[in-house]
Amino acid sequence: MVSPSLHFKVPRGLEHKVHSAVREAAANETSRPAWRWTWNWKRRAWFAPFAAAALVTVVTLHFWTQQWTDDQRVHEILSAHVHSLLVDHLTDVASSDQHTVKPWFTGKLNFSPIVIDPTAEGFPLIGGRLDYVADSPMAAVVYQRRKHYINLFISSANQNATTKEKLLTGHGYNLLHWLQGGMEYWAVSDVNKGDLQQFVQLVRREAPAEIVR
Repeated sequence: MVSPSLHFKVPRGLEHKVHSAVREAAANETSRPAWRWTWNWKRRAWFAPFAAAALVTVVTLHFWTQQWTDDQRVHEILSAHVHSLLVDHLTDVASSDQHTVKPWFTGKLNFSPIVIDPTAEGFPLIGGRLDYVADSPMAAVVYQRRKHYINLFISSANQNATTKEKLLTGHGYNLLHWLQGGMEYWAVSDVNKGDLQQFVQLVRREAPAEIVR
């Protein structure tokens, strides 16, 4: 099961939208004919609990839907990693030369994935492959840490933002997720958290600040 460290924030602007909707409803009430004011206050008092309940329901559904979507994506990333190990299809191009692996992706994706060679730091490059997660193509660049494999999944992001790594754990695997330079990264492995974080820092140091297509 995915670690409860996965959490979600209220979307920016949601509170403003709720307040705007309440003000608009109040304005509509005050614009009605004066003769109706003799009983409108009773109607508003009666309606208030239902409005509050509806608001809670909408917010709850939003969080539930967002969590399901993100949890599902984590599950698919983890499944792609495990699948690559089970079917012995870790790489489409097997090479320790970054200048061989990186060009292999040309024409297969609408971006150029970063491929580094941190052999000196104990993370030799194994190769790369084309993978699909949620029907979207991803670059999977594969590294090794002693007898453990690390899949670095890379895809285009919907925003040109940079975020800190978010550490998730599930089924004996560690996942680190972050955004950088218009790209989305997932590093997945059964290595310990310290090793995976060290590897991610090496990637982040070499990753471009701007998207490369």
